[in-house]
Amino acid sequence: MTTPLKKIVIVGGGAGGLEMATQLGHKLGRKKKAKITLVDRNHSHLWKPLLHEVATGSLDEGVDALSYLAHARNHGFQFQLGSVMDIDREAKTITIAELRDEKGELLVPERKIA
Repeated sequence: MTTPLKKIVIVGGGAGGLEMATQLGHKLGRKKKAKITLVDRNHSHLWKPLLHEVATGSLDEGVDALSYLAHARNHGFQFQLGSVMDIDREAKTITIAELRDEKGELLVPERKIA
């Protein structure tokens, strides 16, 4: 009888969340000991101390930002784009809000991850 895979969800890909997802991905995700998922409302991470360089034009955010999806693929975890709407502790699910484009067209419906 096999033990079900543990599921770990990290909400927020700031410096702490991204580091946690990366470390857990290396230690557990790559070894198939747990399914690690990072949820963030942005596609990429920009180290906040560099924001003044973006503001002055000396840094190109598009070039210097870290793609969560690419980083996840390289470090043994999964990435879900979206904002967390609800956490149901009893059901052990997280509801992620729908995604719409700038015109308001639905791209991805509301979804639950467990």
